Amino acid sequence: MSSAAALRAAAAIGPYFAWDPWSDGAGWRPLTDLTDGDVVAERVAAARTALIGMFGLAEEAVPDRVVASVTFLGVASRLLSAPLGASVLGGVLPAPRLGELWWRPVAGGPWPMAYSGATAGGDYVTEIVVDLVAPVLRAFQDRFVLSPQVLWGNVASALAGAAGMLADHRPGHAEAVARLVERVLARPPLAGTGRLVRPDPSRGRRFLIRHNCCLYYRIPGGGTCGDCVLTAEADRLRGWRSVLDSR
Repeated sequence: MSSAAALRAAAAIGPYFAWDPWSDGAGWRPLTDLTDGDVVAERVAAARTALIGMFGLAEEAVPDRVVASVTFLGVASRLLSAPLGASVLGGVLPAPRLGELWWRPVAGGPWPMAYSGATAGGDYVTEIVVDLVAPVLRAFQDRFVLSPQVLWGNVASALAGAAGMLADHRPGHAEAVARLVERVLARPPLAGTGRLVRPDPSRGRRFLIRHNCCLYYRIPGGGTCGDCVLTAEADRLRGWRSVLDSR
């Protein structure tokens, strides 16, 4: 299967898995823009303004660094999900270079992504996590003085979230995607960020327990995520059971 065909198969899972073929004049901006601290700051400011307006929060109650962490988590999801889905569903890892990926700013929801090249690759950690995600992570880290542990934890969370969504929509691939994610989490730079748990041995669905927090709880009403190290064990188990019982 070609990279393009594998990406089409991944896109059927949902919008976070969709990379479109790039076309001129469609408002696309190069992914390299997101390695520039000024561009990153612009996008975080836009997300912060939207968050304040959406929930009627006081400006001083929404720290820039928290919004930056959550914004980066969303970007990481867009960079990780499509190649993960393509690799598992299509048997091909699309591995574009940094200059071959494009994005478009939107008011809310997953940012549209496009590719102008995607040669088939072989190693998810090197060609996706290190070559695509790490340069963007460094821009967020440097501009907002965020902990690399938090940001790499966000990468682990985004990856496990994509794996869970894929497993929920294609249960027959749950084991394959879990094995891939376990291999990725065992290697630097993600080693030590979290671990996958299989609460029901009869099902392939795994869940992440990350070893740190994305900081979202610092926004009033934010709470903690299901994979957060701060989430109470009873709440975590209820969340897992709710997901498993819905399938």
